[in-house]
Amino acid sequence: MAETKRKQKFFDVEMPIINRETQLYGYGIDELNGKTIKYDLTRILRGKNVLLSLTVKVEGGKAMASPKEFVVLPYFLRRMIRKGINYVEDSFSAETKDSIVSVKPFLITRKKVSRSVRKALREKAAEEIKNYLKGKDTNTIFDELLQGKLQKQLSLKLKKIYPLSLCEIRMFSVEKQNK
Repeated sequence: MAETKRKQKFFDVEMPIINRETQLYGYGIDELNGKTIKYDLTRILRGKNVLLSLTVKVEGGKAMASPKEFVVLPYFLRRMIRKGINYVEDSFSAETKDSIVSVKPFLITRKKVSRSVRKALREKAAEEIKNYLKGKDTNTIFDELLQGKLQKQLSLKLKKIYPLSLCEIRMFSVEKQNK
């Protein structure tokens, strides 16, 4: 007996974090569960080159995409770096209300600074970010990252050590979701 061929079609997927909707191609809506979407936010964020990774969850016949990773693309950061300045990078894990996340801040100073100033900036940034993330859930944090609130608050705190020309969260990703 010949089996009937299944036809693929497009299914709507909502992305409430950016108030957009996209379509994924598949045999059925249940097949989309767990798929990853990579969405370029360059136009939405007016030239800041950001790639947002979202995971699709299907509930009650509706597909919703929740954010998994926020990455500022390297060529955007390379464009910001000039001669006669220093940059400070760091990488650490932090705990939020509902998950454990990986955070990579990226700071650019206005002029060349000593190693002790860079170390002070790195340590203060890590401390401030960890304190900030403790009381918030991941969806709220992703929303504030997209709006630039977290970066602005961090820049104002670090300005007391040394004024920065750029204060950015280079990468923010969910490592483990707590139930």
